[in-house]
Amino acid sequence: MRFTKMHGIGNDYIYVDTLQETVADPQKLAVRIADRHFGVGGDGLILIAPPSVDGRRQGAHVRMRMFNADGSESEMCGNGVRCVAKYAYDHQLATANPIRVETGRGVLTLDLWLQHGRVHQVTVNMGRPILDPRQIPVLIPRLDAAVDYPAAELLAAADPVAGRGWTNAGGVEDRMTCVSLGNPHVVLYARRVESIPLETVGPVLERHAWFPRRINVHFVQALGAGEVKMRTWERGSGITLGCGTGAAAVCVAGVLTGRTQPIILAHLPGGRLALKWSQEDKCVYMTGPAEEVFSGDWPVPDEAGTSSSTAEFRQ
Repeated sequence: MRFTKMHGIGNDYIYVDTLQETVADPQKLAVRIADRHFGVGGDGLILIAPPSVDGRRQGAHVRMRMFNADGSESEMCGNGVRCVAKYAYDHQLATANPIRVETGRGVLTLDLWLQHGRVHQVTVNMGRPILDPRQIPVLIPRLDAAVDYPAAELLAAADPVAGRGWTNAGGVEDRMTCVSLGNPHVVLYARRVESIPLETVGPVLERHAWFPRRINVHFVQALGAGEVKMRTWERGSGITLGCGTGAAAVCVAGVLTGRTQPIILAHLPGGRLALKWSQEDKCVYMTGPAEEVFSGDWPVPDEAGTSSSTAEFRQ
């Protein structure tokens, strides 16, 4: 099976063109192929497919399905959809610019920035943010909005694994803002994001009882009205170098809580993303790079669980 490794600011996935290849069990394949020691290595698996009937009706050129490293399927990936657009254009699956990609969030429009005839940067219309707690979903007593909501109970849940002083070490505020961009996000502000023990608190917060479909966790440090620094624990994949939908959620959360402006530059461990929450159409626009790393062949029998090599010892 032919695959291509791509990334957007270090948020890396293995991409398979299902117009050419057959993937019988994407959940199982995602776990095996995303393994960084025994597989190709990545934050998950993304399938590039023909649009569905509804997608074609809405003008989609290709469809994206995204699977986390644990095999769970997610609705949307901001860095991933930019790479899908690049792959589709560079490999001539579509020649349109802008291109339209069907996702679990719906059909999104992406403007392609070309350099020497190939895509090097993409602007995505991420759509309007979802703020209704029932649709995110977030199970909190107050159902009008999960904006600047008291989060002491949520943060305390991580104390047994991280120690009681972890919030003080990072200067974490005990308020949260939850936003969905097709997938759920919780945004927490801190004075020192590098001091957050993300590897221990991330899994606890992701699976807290308030989040019935789990959640992507973001700790954010406001560097000014137009600039933030953030670290992410992604639902189903763990610590990642970047999260496009998360950066969009941070842009929205900053405006709603009065911390940042509608146009920001987000610094993530893998690079930078430019965000704008348009006050005209209420959609969030994200601009960032998309890069192809390499292509290769994956032994299909491995998808069924057999080994591609055998060692035999004889006395």
